[in-house]
Amino acid sequence: MSGAIAANSHAERMDGVYRIQRHFYDLTRKYYLLGRDRLIEELNAGTGCQVLEIGCGTGRNLIAAARRWPKASFTGLDISTAMLETAHASIARGGYARHIGLAQADACTFTANDAFADKRFDRIFMSYTLSMIPAWELALEEAAGALAPGGKLHIVDFGQQERLPRWFKSVLITWLQQFHVTPRAALPAVLEELAQRHDLALDFTPLYRGYAWGAVLTAR
Repeated sequence: MSGAIAANSHAERMDGVYRIQRHFYDLTRKYYLLGRDRLIEELNAGTGCQVLEIGCGTGRNLIAAARRWPKASFTGLDISTAMLETAHASIARGGYARHIGLAQADACTFTANDAFADKRFDRIFMSYTLSMIPAWELALEEAAGALAPGGKLHIVDFGQQERLPRWFKSVLITWLQQFHVTPRAALPAVLEELAQRHDLALDFTPLYRGYAWGAVLTAR
């Protein structure tokens, strides 16, 4: 399957999953997408800071980040047309349209998109995104390549529940599969290898007894 066909297939799948769910997504996800607000607090996005969210979904994180860091500029990308419709409406309703831009793009190829060509970002973040992207390693490559000198890539996603009961992990994984979500067991190793190749400093932190994993990659 070619890259273009695979991207279209993934976009259609995400639209199918979220065409209805997007209307109540934020009400339900706040109970189990843990660590998102921790990530936003750690962005430390000051005056003039260019911030990109990869897989922005409903725009919830972008709005929260713009509220917390009002002197930064924000851009969000998502592959789902349905999610972007909701994000546009939420951003406009909140009065953030002048501070947050949105674009439809594939996380695995976004640097080739006209909206992002030759742009570099001081902060990039991915919140529960990698577990939904089939070619998630490519998305990490794209993000690393889009960092400005001294920039930081912040990540939070499902861990392996390594310090939680085995039954909990089994139930969680089975439930997540209904939404095409797969926690990435190889994430620590992939991040270490990515950091070496791109000369990035890596800070990796298991959160909530391994329920989630957090990471920050810093360009030297």
